[in-house]
Amino acid sequence: MSQQRKSSPERPAASSRRKFVKSVAAGSALAAGVPSLLSGESRARRRTLPRRDMPVSRQGPAGQVPPSDRIGLAVVGAGGMGMADVDTALRIPGVELVAACDVFDGRLDAARERHGDIFTTRDYQEVIARDDVDAIIVGTPDHWHQPISVDALRAGKAVYCEKPMVHDIAEGHDLMRAQNESGQVFQVGSQGMSSLGNEKAKELYEAGAIGQLNYAEGFWARNDPIGAWQYPIPPDASEATVDWKRFLGPAPDRPYDPLRIFRWRNYRDYGTGVAGDLFVHLFSSLHFVVSSHGPTRIQAAGGLRYWKDGREVPDVLLGVFDYPETDTHPGFNLSLRVNFVDGTSGSTFLRLVGSEGAMDVTWTDVVLRKNVAVDPMDAFSQEKMAEAAAGEGGLPARVRMLPPAETRYEVERGYRGAHVDHFFNFFQAIRGGPPALEDAAFGMRAAAPALACNLSYFEDRIVHWDPDDMRLV
Repeated sequence: MSQQRKSSPERPAASSRRKFVKSVAAGSALAAGVPSLLSGESRARRRTLPRRDMPVSRQGPAGQVPPSDRIGLAVVGAGGMGMADVDTALRIPGVELVAACDVFDGRLDAARERHGDIFTTRDYQEVIARDDVDAIIVGTPDHWHQPISVDALRAGKAVYCEKPMVHDIAEGHDLMRAQNESGQVFQVGSQGMSSLGNEKAKELYEAGAIGQLNYAEGFWARNDPIGAWQYPIPPDASEATVDWKRFLGPAPDRPYDPLRIFRWRNYRDYGTGVAGDLFVHLFSSLHFVVSSHGPTRIQAAGGLRYWKDGREVPDVLLGVFDYPETDTHPGFNLSLRVNFVDGTSGSTFLRLVGSEGAMDVTWTDVVLRKNVAVDPMDAFSQEKMAEAAAGEGGLPARVRMLPPAETRYEVERGYRGAHVDHFFNFFQAIRGGPPALEDAAFGMRAAAPALACNLSYFEDRIVHWDPDDMRLV
């Protein structure tokens, strides 16, 4: 290795570290947030989405990967989502975690305790300078996504960047330029992009299953403290164990505040609110399914209704979007909503509505509902025949055989999940396979309308966006 592994300074008691490791593991599971299959009986026709197995063309005996294809992975931002990404990435054959970076020493302790003798540091520049690092997961707060991604790409590293791709719309073009100029693989971490559910929805949409699209809606509901970003504060967090200045980075300077670093999503200097955290998932899925570049008109409303804990962003947000007609879809309207105070809790979906039907899309299933279309003259003729038969004391008109009103497509048992598929696609792109679909341009077109919702909400105005040139109008 090109650098010495850093020695560990004096740390808190082992029991405190173990508690933090457990909390990170719990947070990782929650952060992954993969929607589950709907339960309950249904009279719908059911079909199974086939499980994708790992191709073996580049694997040796017993699933081993040739040394030339092995990928050295590093994570920058070793918190809940960053380590959930690591755990998922390591399920792909031939991937090895070699380094971790975080501004909190407790997370670096947890990473070493879980993954062994890896290089750890507070400085991400030391990570991207390493020869044994081929790819980097950027799992930091949102305000660090663009600077770290740009530096890593220019250093010749592939980048998997958590969503949203940028903290501010103005940052997007520099990141797209860095990807294009470096020639490196860049993929945004909206894992639903690679799900069987999204792929089936795209297939159905392009086959005309719902007719002409005219409306879409998405919903994400939560109703618990962790889901509403009230993450636990590590007991050993202090100005000695946290590199506060490095956490702030490009954000305004202020005194150390543990709430701002461990619950950063609640603050506009570091996070992007529910729009940047959750709307961006729904935009990514929608744009993938209907091959869209995005909306032209954006308007948002909402408020802080329940989680009045000092946060600066709303816990209920609604967005309304106008999509223009393009070569891939007609003009349509979209409505999105996130509710952190929803008593039903836990529900999420994307619904596409067309002239002949609609489909509800999650990462693990698709429910297609069809209209029963009847020609007006056929209906008139049937009614007259029925009247004539009834008047003569005859039999009622013969009923027709109708297609099922609902078809449900569900994943096979054992589906490895969208998160695994997304990382598999990322590493295949690094190994020379198909390019990443959720590259910087795609990521920009998903992030920008989400961030425009924040502009609309906080500035109380309609925002206009050019989805082709990717600029505010």
